[in-house]
Amino acid sequence: MKSPKRRYILKPTKPTFLDILRRLKKEPIEFEEFLKLLENISDKFYENSELEFELLLINGLPLDIKDNFVYLKTTQNILSEQTFCFVDIETNGGSPKKGHQIIELGAVKYKNGEIIDKFDSLVFAREIPPYIQEVTNITLEMLETAPRLEKVLKEFKEFLGDDVFVAHDIKFDYNFISDSFEKYNLGKLLNRKLCTIDLAKRTIISPKYGLSTLKELLNIDVENHHRAYYDALSTEIIFENCLKNIDSEKIKFTEDLIAFSKSNNIIKLDT
Repeated sequence: MKSPKRRYILKPTKPTFLDILRRLKKEPIEFEEFLKLLENISDKFYENSELEFELLLINGLPLDIKDNFVYLKTTQNILSEQTFCFVDIETNGGSPKKGHQIIELGAVKYKNGEIIDKFDSLVFAREIPPYIQEVTNITLEMLETAPRLEKVLKEFKEFLGDDVFVAHDIKFDYNFISDSFEKYNLGKLLNRKLCTIDLAKRTIISPKYGLSTLKELLNIDVENHHRAYYDALSTEIIFENCLKNIDSEKIKFTEDLIAFSKSNNIIKLDT
């Protein structure tokens, strides 16, 4: 006699913050429904959904409420209305989780064809490996009177606000800063982000897409390579060159540009 087959009942999984974000990219969500969604997500910080909503805002997610609906600002901001924050860091190693830290942080804010603000700070550190000193020309003597990391991070978090975070090789800068924020109980980065390497691959023909290659190709005359503020400035100029080559009829809103930078439309060199 055959034994009866076992039936496995799959428990429904709780939604995550990313599930809510995917929906917000497509449509606004009624405020009360949004709070209920926050109440049920698996990765929430607070039990109170209104506090969770405030935390999202504090951590840079560009949310707003209009006619009792929560929406993602980047889905409704046309490119000329959006403020982009171009960021670069120099560090004394590869990960805050391994005890490494930022030794210089630079950023420029850009909106509608103009740089509207800047951030530039060295950071106190007790050690810098010789090879990093050689690449960056940053020495321990230069950092002796620099502000402590926690102070710089607090000031940068306020400077950044909920602007779009842009970097050349976004994964390193964004994750390093986010991990540093968490280390000092400053939350984590939830800003919308865009990588200029990805964007350049879809708008500029080049054999390589490193910062130095694109600077030479585009005749970007910014010195002090491997210094945070000047690399952030170079990244902003690369971004402007990328914008010249996009279809403004198809890419009108900020989220359109972010999606395009991750699309399959990579330019291939003729061989």
